[in-house]
Amino acid sequence: MTYVVLYIAGVFCIWWISHVGWQAALKKILSVLIPSALIILFNLQAGRLLFKSPIIGIISILPTAIFIYRGSLPLVTRINSWVDSKADGFVESRDVVEAEVISKEDA
Repeated sequence: MTYVVLYIAGVFCIWWISHVGWQAALKKILSVLIPSALIILFNLQAGRLLFKSPIIGIISILPTAIFIYRGSLPLVTRINSWVDSKADGFVESRDVVEAEVISKEDA
């Protein structure tokens, strides 16, 4: 079942990259994966303490997820700005030659 979910996620990522471009898709994928990974890691580490009692576990899942999501926003913003700066570096390259295209009818 895990392989099916990963396969569907991979196909969706490839479709998303072809639909909006690699830079926008990479930024969106990272903005989803980073908080998700941090929430999963926190729940794995704190699971022994939080989930000894099911009531405490259920009550604490949502606030910790919101707290970790809000805490990871600066990291996600920093990574997205790094991706933007790397992509903008190719546009300002010395090897790029700008040219105007004039149709035969206008010439």
